[in-house]
Amino acid sequence: MFSKCSKVLASTLLLTLSLMAPLQAAAQIPDVKPGTPFTPLEPTRVQAVTTQQILNNLLRGHYELQRLDDKLSEKVYDLYLQDMDSTRSYFLQSDINEFSASRDQLDDILLRGDLKVPFAMYNRFEERVNERLTFMLSELEHNAANYKFDSNERLNLDRENAPWAKSISELDDLWRKRLKNSILNLTMSGKDLDASLELLKKRYQNQLNRVHQSTPEDAFQTIMNSLTRSFDPHTQYFSPRNTENFNINMSLSLQGIGAVLQSEDEYTKVVRLVTAGPAEKAKNLHPADKIVGVGQGNSGEIVDVIGWRLDEVVDLIRGPKGSTVRLEIIPSDSNGGNSKVISIVRDEVKLEEQSAQKELLIINDGDKQHRIGVIDIPTFYVDFQGKMENRPDYKSTTRDVSRLIRELRTEGIEGLIIDLRNNGGGSLEEAISLTGLFIPQGPVVQVRSARGNVEVLPDEDPSLLYDGPMVVLVNRLSASASEIFAGAMQDYGRAVIAGGQTFGKGTVQSLRPLRHGQLKITQAKFYRVSGDSTQNQGVLPDVTFPSLFDKDKIGESALDEAMPWDTIRPAQYVKDQAIKSDIPMLQQLHEKRTENDPDFVYLREQKTLIDAMRKQTDVSLNRKIREEERDANESERLQLENKRRKAKGLPLMTLEEEKAEAEAENNGTADSKKDKPEDDALLTEAGRVLLDYVAIGQQQAAAR
Repeated sequence: MFSKCSKVLASTLLLTLSLMAPLQAAAQIPDVKPGTPFTPLEPTRVQAVTTQQILNNLLRGHYELQRLDDKLSEKVYDLYLQDMDSTRSYFLQSDINEFSASRDQLDDILLRGDLKVPFAMYNRFEERVNERLTFMLSELEHNAANYKFDSNERLNLDRENAPWAKSISELDDLWRKRLKNSILNLTMSGKDLDASLELLKKRYQNQLNRVHQSTPEDAFQTIMNSLTRSFDPHTQYFSPRNTENFNINMSLSLQGIGAVLQSEDEYTKVVRLVTAGPAEKAKNLHPADKIVGVGQGNSGEIVDVIGWRLDEVVDLIRGPKGSTVRLEIIPSDSNGGNSKVISIVRDEVKLEEQSAQKELLIINDGDKQHRIGVIDIPTFYVDFQGKMENRPDYKSTTRDVSRLIRELRTEGIEGLIIDLRNNGGGSLEEAISLTGLFIPQGPVVQVRSARGNVEVLPDEDPSLLYDGPMVVLVNRLSASASEIFAGAMQDYGRAVIAGGQTFGKGTVQSLRPLRHGQLKITQAKFYRVSGDSTQNQGVLPDVTFPSLFDKDKIGESALDEAMPWDTIRPAQYVKDQAIKSDIPMLQQLHEKRTENDPDFVYLREQKTLIDAMRKQTDVSLNRKIREEERDANESERLQLENKRRKAKGLPLMTLEEEKAEAEAENNGTADSKKDKPEDDALLTEAGRVLLDYVAIGQQQAAAR
């Protein structure tokens, strides 16, 4: 609900396991009459003790040792306000003036376990939410049906730094515009006015009901996560309920839609998709999409979940294997909030589908045909049980990749591409052992503790499986163990890194039990053998490809209070300098080759269009203007697609055909399989970069 949806609330939940039926209780909360006074919440004794436990753990055990002083107090205060009211749409300036006296006192207050002040702030927030929802229900009852959509009014969507409202009437005007925008979005999506008004009444009534169902645990969780986020975004407090969810989601049995979600404002946002999971296979849900409704089966009513708690949304999306869930989403590239409904069949994520796979990429160069091996690694995995029991056939990334390389060698490959796109990480041990396939032996990654102790983790196997030319292909969703492997390949000069800047997750967390719940705390940091951290900056590619990912929304640098990139002393290792000197030429050849390539032209123009939409921070409340903007956007997208098709000699599409294709994608019925690896433009270009590298090496050898 509004009161429980912080910027990044409590925990990110992995929707994988089907242990619960879809949530039914939410619909049974009795309606609260608008204007009913909110009953203030009171902190408990156990919460006071837990607060002191959390603070002691943070001050003594977090990687970045911070002092408990006014500076930290002000940071916690600012994050707490942001977590409650990030869009500055509830509190009044008078509220902020009243709260500000505590801005530099929260450190002392929390150290004593005294929660009266933060609870008072939370209670005031709930009162303001109660007022806003009452206003919206009154507008829907008396005025909304007569709204006109022919004026020049506009709604500002980016209110992160907006001034606090000075009066109730100023807030009323803002929320009236929000209501007009919601009605406009719904009616432009195909709903008639009466159905739109009824849906909004249900939405706001449900949110009002949830405000009055708030518990001290909700307030405490919000307060504690503002405290933990002041250290870094991966340090989190888990309430007993979220502890249970976290433990469930870390289990080995993966079943559901395969998506990592978090709360942001009143929405549920997609963080990433589980490799080989149902959502990734359906190809209709993407990182940074917002889920606003959930329906069961092919025809079940879409339940509006704007303002719901994250754990309630998780419960509603879960369901048995083979069943269909329909999600109403606002796509990440949609600025005006126009939504669409997609379908995903819940299923189990099978280990074999997450295993490394090989392909043979054929690139024609005049009369010559080049054969390049491609190994796609979706995640870094290992069968821990099988390994401990010394089973001869246990699966792991390194064992599978070793076998695939041997098979590709028999097919006469000229080079190798390791595809780590969308690989969110996994086993650190596997990242190290996989690196060992391509270097004789030596350090792979360094781990620095909070006390400054550095442990160097090496590959100790002197054998070398493959010493030929390589490209490692990465993108913004390549994270953690992927960054360790790609960073090592770059530092040793063993491979050209191509693609986009990686995620930047370079910290290590551990779980610590508390009297009430548990604490996930950052206690160490990863560093490459060069001494560079993978944190925040990630791995920068040698040859950069265009990317549609928005770095302001996806990646470590997009998170508030993310720990910085830094360096430590390099480890002792032997680097091949050959690639470094070739990088400028490789980038130049790539840019020249793709300047007029239809797929790369399309990518660049599509990125320009999406970036322009993202920069638009307000929307018109005039129906005619909005429809013209929508039609112009659809027309421009179609023109870009047909420009690409014409250049490649493919049949052109009509707007109706494009909409039918989009509908098939939304329903999960589109053909998502590639006929051959050459259909992947980025993969093909990675192959050409590899061939450039081989050719440059041959020219240099001939010159010598």
